[in-house]
Amino acid sequence: MAEKDEPERDGPEKDKAAKGSAAKDKKAGRGTSLRERLRLPGGEPVDLSRHDAAATPGGPDGKAAGKAATARIGEQLAGLQERLWAASTAGDRRRVLLVLQGMDTSGKGGTVKHVIGQLNPAGCRITAFKAPTAEERAHPFLWRVEKALPLPGELGIFDRSHYEDVLVARVRDLAPRAVIESRYERIDDFERSLADDGVTLVKCFLHISYHEQRRRLLRRLDRPEKRWKFAPSDIDDRALWPAYQEAYEVALERCGTSYAPWYLVPADHKWYRNWAVSALLLEHLRELDPRYPEADFDVAACRKRLLRES
Repeated sequence: MAEKDEPERDGPEKDKAAKGSAAKDKKAGRGTSLRERLRLPGGEPVDLSRHDAAATPGGPDGKAAGKAATARIGEQLAGLQERLWAASTAGDRRRVLLVLQGMDTSGKGGTVKHVIGQLNPAGCRITAFKAPTAEERAHPFLWRVEKALPLPGELGIFDRSHYEDVLVARVRDLAPRAVIESRYERIDDFERSLADDGVTLVKCFLHISYHEQRRRLLRRLDRPEKRWKFAPSDIDDRALWPAYQEAYEVALERCGTSYAPWYLVPADHKWYRNWAVSALLLEHLRELDPRYPEADFDVAACRKRLLRES
């Protein structure tokens, strides 16, 4: 029997479910920060089927509240981002790298639009990784990633990333299994070197359900202004859903470390996804606490000079 289409829950029903989830989290008293709630332990087996993609752990009470909270966080992020950028002019080498991974339609591009879109683009470096070119294939798999890393003071955003080389490559058999196995350790070493060099990594796995992906793909087909996002190969990849889930589980287990942990962000509710990624960035930037640099000139003297002008 064919799967029956279900209307999107985008009103009181959806908000009611979100409120119920938030209430359960508060009652359970899980963690004091969103990082603690969403962080995967790393080094331990991951079973994605046990994580509810429609959950809203620690989130606001529903869609309207979530959107308002995301907007407020955006204002705070913008201020912290400016301070990070300003600090780099005084030699502060710290920067932030947001890694967004997830199945098709999980909302990587939407997150960039709604979260990063609130920030000053001058301090952001956004890279959307596609299938590697012939030139990129001629180099080690991390070569193109290293070229896209944020500079001191910048917020870097990877829409897909170096993890494609242990996800798509694993599912599609694009490299020998021994080669793919060696890449997990190389990724861990690479991310350790980034952390040692002042990069704060915020790796978010946008967890979407099988049914919600189907609804979003159908939406792309049904709306002419969304069809440019669709490709028939999306259906081919969907047929490989179990293999992709397994590939993600392996990557989340083997590449979750103390210096570069994975955060599992339930992504069936777009408003929650945007709020959660915003909140995670805010927590990390607050911890960095970048400061505006002190003036290296005589402020009072410069002010007097200006006031003397006719």
